[in-house]
Amino acid sequence: MAKRDLYEILGVNRDASEDEMKKAYRKLAMKYHPDRNPDNKEAEEKFKEAKEAYEILTDANKRAAYDRYGHAGVDQSMGGGGGGGQGFDGFADAFGDIFGDIFGGGGGGRGRSNVYRGADLRYNLEISLEEAARGAEKTIRIPALEECDSCHGSGAKPGTQPKTCPTCGGAGQVRIQQGFFSIQQTCPKCHGSGRVIPEPCTSCGGAGRVKRQKTLEVKIPAGIDDGMRLRHSGHGEPGVNGGPSGDLYVEIHIKQHPVFQRDGDDLHCEMPISFSTAALGGEIEIPTLDGAANIRIPAETQSAKVFRLRGKGIRNVRSHAPGDLMVHVVVETPVKLTDRQKELLREFEEIAAGNAERHNPKAKSWMDKVKDFFSA
Repeated sequence: MAKRDLYEILGVNRDASEDEMKKAYRKLAMKYHPDRNPDNKEAEEKFKEAKEAYEILTDANKRAAYDRYGHAGVDQSMGGGGGGGQGFDGFADAFGDIFGDIFGGGGGGRGRSNVYRGADLRYNLEISLEEAARGAEKTIRIPALEECDSCHGSGAKPGTQPKTCPTCGGAGQVRIQQGFFSIQQTCPKCHGSGRVIPEPCTSCGGAGRVKRQKTLEVKIPAGIDDGMRLRHSGHGEPGVNGGPSGDLYVEIHIKQHPVFQRDGDDLHCEMPISFSTAALGGEIEIPTLDGAANIRIPAETQSAKVFRLRGKGIRNVRSHAPGDLMVHVVVETPVKLTDRQKELLREFEEIAAGNAERHNPKAKSWMDKVKDFFSA
């Protein structure tokens, strides 16, 4: 029976790179692996066929011979992994990273121990609107794992030393037989460290690290907004077995301000004015983040009128372009009137009622709309 083309078996072009062949082989291995297809002879044969094709085509000498002479050029070198080929080790390296998916193990390539990056941490920092606008420096305290003073990080009781793991011989990996081939997995006794601690340190429980509070200076840039995060590399939890530390993310929360409401880079505030100022006009003083400012209120200003003060908002944290301050005017109705004030207002109302269309155009227009609605 004629053998299939090796490139066709892997489903790659003849000029495919080693990485492309490795990816193709992994897909086939996951699909046809005997443990995923029990008692399926056809799947087992396809698995062996793909393995054989991968071992030949990822060996430079064998691939050259196959490209020139076909199967006749590699027949003598097939089956044992000899002749300078990758053999079982090359197969294991290509297939090692999917052992965990098949067996639930967490296997890996040769000589790898469980080196993990530390977890990231988050710290919620509350600041005032003024600090967000101008920038600030804050001192925070965060929990941190530091080297144990008693064992100096070894995890062993003072006067004792960690010993080489008897299960893996210090390699951190053990080889396990799975059917007709074997795989490497993390050592279950030392968890990949390659050593065990017969007498753990009483101060840290054998971890070699203890939890303490660490002080950190946080520089808050001007213009930062609520919900933004500042990243401090390497200030998260320490890594495992020499892995890098995680990062610390400081998340900003801005306190509610008694005067201003923030909308992006703009600020909004309400400014109550008296009935007479709204009617006659005048100048009023308003607050800004940079101090007081004066604005001119024109005569006959209506409630809810908005005055824009350009550049009096917050500078953008990236572009540094300033936002604006929006002043919302609220005409305040006078309260606790004296008898004389009430008398003057009644007199004013009588005079205004004689020419309502001129003095109260909005009220006149609204009443006309109401009449039209009910007469329709």
